[in-house]
Order: sequence, then C-alpha cells, then structure tokens
Amino acid sequence: MENSSQKRPYSFELAASLFATVLIIGLMYVTQGVLLPLLFAILLAISLFPLARFFERLHLGKAFSSILAVIVAIAIISGLIWFIVHESIIIGKDASAITDKVLSVLERGQEWIEKQFGIQRSEVMQQLQEQGNKALENAGGMVTGMFGSIGNMLASAILVPLYVFFLLYYRDFFREFFFKAFRKSPQHKVNEVLNKIYEVVQSYLVGLVTVMGIVAVLNTGGLMLMGIEYAWFFGSLASLLMLLPYIGIAIGSILPALFALAVKDSAWYAVGVIAWFQVVQFLEGNIITPNIVGSKVSINPLMAIIGILLGGMLFGLAGLILALPFIATLKVIFDASPGMSAVGFLIGEPEKMHLKKNSTQELLMKWGIVRLPKNKKKVEMDVQVKTDEKTNEPKTEVSYKEVNESEELPLDKDDQTEEK
Repeated sequence: MENSSQKRPYSFELAASLFATVLIIGLMYVTQGVLLPLLFAILLAISLFPLARFFERLHLGKAFSSILAVIVAIAIISGLIWFIVHESIIIGKDASAITDKVLSVLERGQEWIEKQFGIQRSEVMQQLQEQGNKALENAGGMVTGMFGSIGNMLASAILVPLYVFFLLYYRDFFREFFFKAFRKSPQHKVNEVLNKIYEVVQSYLVGLVTVMGIVAVLNTGGLMLMGIEYAWFFGSLASLLMLLPYIGIAIGSILPALFALAVKDSAWYAVGVIAWFQVVQFLEGNIITPNIVGSKVSINPLMAIIGILLGGMLFGLAGLILALPFIATLKVIFDASPGMSAVGFLIGEPEKMHLKKNSTQELLMKWGIVRLPKNKKKVEMDVQVKTDEKTNEPKTEVSYKEVNESEELPLDKDDQTEEK
C-alpha cells in the first residue's frame, strides 16, 4: 500500500521529462559558442582515432601520435580550402567576360518576359531596384553578421584542433569517467554502449567521406561530358555540400547551372546540369549510401529530416551538419536504456514486417491483440454407386473435397492467460 501511494502519476513523470528536455535544449542554445566547437572536435577525434592508433603502433608515444593525427587533419582541410580559393581566383579572372554574358542572358530574359506576359522592361527594372534597395538596407546587418561569423570561425580554428588533441590523448581518462558516472549500471554494458557509439559515428563519417568522393567523380564526369569548364571545382564543391544532408547536392547544382547559363549559348546546358545533379542525388540516396554505410547508422528518413530541421533552428548551418551523427548517438543511448527504448525504436528504421501489405494483422498477432488464425482442415467424401446397364455390375465412384476453415477472434483475458 505504501509503495502504491508513493508512486508518482504518469502525467507528473511525463511533465518532468518534457521540462528536463526543454531545459537541456535551452542550455545547449545558450552555450552553443562553446558546445559547437566541442561537438565538431568530438567528430574529428573519432574519425582520427584509427590514425592515432596507427602512429602509436609505431612506438611514437601517445602524445606525439595525437599531435601527428591532428596535423594530418589540418593539412587535409587546408588543402581543400586552398583548392576552393585557388579555383575561385582563377574563375574570377574571367569575371568581366562572364559578366557580359550574364547581362546578355538577362537582356534576352527581359525580352521573353515582355513578349509572353506583356510586362514592360521599366517595370522589371523597378522591381529589381526595389529589391536592391531592400538588400542595401540590410547590408549593415549582413556585414556585421559576416564579421561575427569570421570571428567565430577563427576562434573555432584555434579551439577545435586543441580539443581534438586532448580528446585523443585523454580518451582512456574520459572512458573511466563514464564508468564512474554510471557506477550503478553494469560496467560491461557501459563499455558496450561507448564502443557502439564509436562504431556508429565512425561508420557514418567514413561512409560520408567515401560517398563524397564517389559523388565528386560522378558530378565531374557529367559536367565534363556537357563541356562545362572548371568541372572538377564545381563537382567537388557540390560533393562537399553533402555535409548538409538531403539538400547539399541540390544546392551545389545552382552554381554550375548559373555558370553554364552564363558561358553557354543555350539555356539547356543549365537544365542539363540541374537534371544530372538530381540523378546523382537519387543514386546517392538510394544506391550508394545504403550500400556503403549499410545498416550501422539506422535512422528512418522522417526522424532524420525532423532532426535536421531542429538542428538548423537551434544552431544554424552547424546544426544541419551535426544533426545526423547526434541523432545516431542518441539512438544508441536510448536503445541501451530500458525506459527510453521505445524512443530508440521510433528513431530507427522500420522492419520488413512493418512494410508488408498485411502488416497490421501480423502486428496485432505479435502483440496478442488478435488470436492466431486456426486452420481446420475437413475432407468431405461423396460416394456414389452406379450399376452398369450392360453387365449389371455395381460401379462405385468416390469424390473428395477439402474444406479449410479459419477464425480470427479478439482474445479474451482468459485466453491470454491460457496462452501465457
């Protein structure tokens, strides 16, 4: 009686859980200046761990191996930045010629609008002027935001490598922290959860880099076949934008399409660029990524889209990039927690049983809501005796018919007790 009276109502527990969730999200939003570099550093540290272990096997020492791994990462990222800046400078040298072609394209567009819709050029220019004035009014805020972003980027450029080094060097120290923090849980289970988180994030990052390389080759090949200049630059840039899940390739197709519209004589080149990039995105989402990443990062698309939108609302561009690995980590934690296993199930991918035509019936049978179908086989036999008119001998004819009966009835409490 005392236990039942002290038991808290479900509504109270639900309200407490919701309040704690809102409090955690608010705390993450307030501390995002410190939290985001740390989260990016955790992802980089997980991706660099195999490299650090490789250096340690060469007897280079833990600290020196961690420093070498960070230096390799800095070299690779710096090379990518140099490639983008270098190609942008080369394209910028032809800016005057490209500008003339863009102006001619706009001139033809104005003529087409005037013929098709009867809108005078003066009206079009007036609308453009109004939009330009609005953009100038917001220029101050845009410049301020840009310099603020540059300041954050410079701070992250210093903090993230430092965080990565300490995460690699103190990794066993942090692992023991989790053992102490979850002392009441079985230690082998805590270790399994940590290993599972590492495996899931590592699979996502390695798979993402592999898919980005394949997509870069496909994008570049399509642009080369269409005769678009700077194909490697546009193809690689679009693949790097895959850091933004589901929309990265689509956004990356805009720049080469505008470039093709400016330098080519026909607008069909721009249409071809967008169409090819959409084909690549379809192949990436349905063939390439599922076969490379596999089922290790099992997040259903609906929860992934919701997580990406929430990440973008909270942290902007960084939230879009961090959303999927963060959700995958949460799924591992929820699966290991009995109280949150239902949420982990909701984040994961549906089983084949859930997608069948008769999935509702199988689901109800699985949870004992309806009785399993009982097939009763009956055989009906018909015997006929006939007399042959010529020989006056009896002739017997026997026919058989099988009848199947089935029933599906809701289970009563007594039936459920018997089955148990």
